[in-house]
Amino acid sequence: IQFFFKLVELLYWRDVKTSGVVFGASLSLLLSLTLCSIVSVSSYIGLALLSVTICFRIYKGILQAIQKSDEGHPFKLYLDQDVALSEGTVHKYSDCVLARFNTTVTELRRLFLVEDLVDSLKFAVLMWILTYVGALFNGLTLFILGLVGMFSCPIVYEKYKVQIDHYVGMASKQVKDIIATHTLLKKIKGTLKQHNVTP
Repeated sequence: IQFFFKLVELLYWRDVKTSGVVFGASLSLLLSLTLCSIVSVSSYIGLALLSVTICFRIYKGILQAIQKSDEGHPFKLYLDQDVALSEGTVHKYSDCVLARFNTTVTELRRLFLVEDLVDSLKFAVLMWILTYVGALFNGLTLFILGLVGMFSCPIVYEKYKVQIDHYVGMASKQVKDIIATHTLLKKIKGTLKQHNVTP
């Protein structure tokens, strides 16, 4: 629950600096992956981080030698922090992942083995639509669009909530009216067929 609240705050830009850093870093990583392989991108990121930390370590060492101070290692605060995951945390998240995995496998089995014909047909239509989506976009492009959408849609909706709800309500009413008209026409045709009358 705490993770969910943090995610909501991140996507709604409650802390602009944190959201900006996460969004910028994620977008930069995905854009980098479109140009280079994941091995190259990981290596470049590692080299960049090492360059910064090594230079800072040498700089602080020289500064301490000149000032004859004994401040110790510049990253001591971070080196002393416990970064190991507790067994409870691992069990908690692994149980959650396992439960979702089992649910997904069960649902896929149900769809592929046609337990319910209508649901399997809907799934087939979805797969057919995704073939066209896949022809237009690759996986990374979809990830980039998803990331931009995640960080822009919530804040846009929060800002223009009244207008968006108004237009969504109008569209929903139009769809309901069309469905109601279609249902009425089917009932009329069914009634006319029962009485052997040609419409």
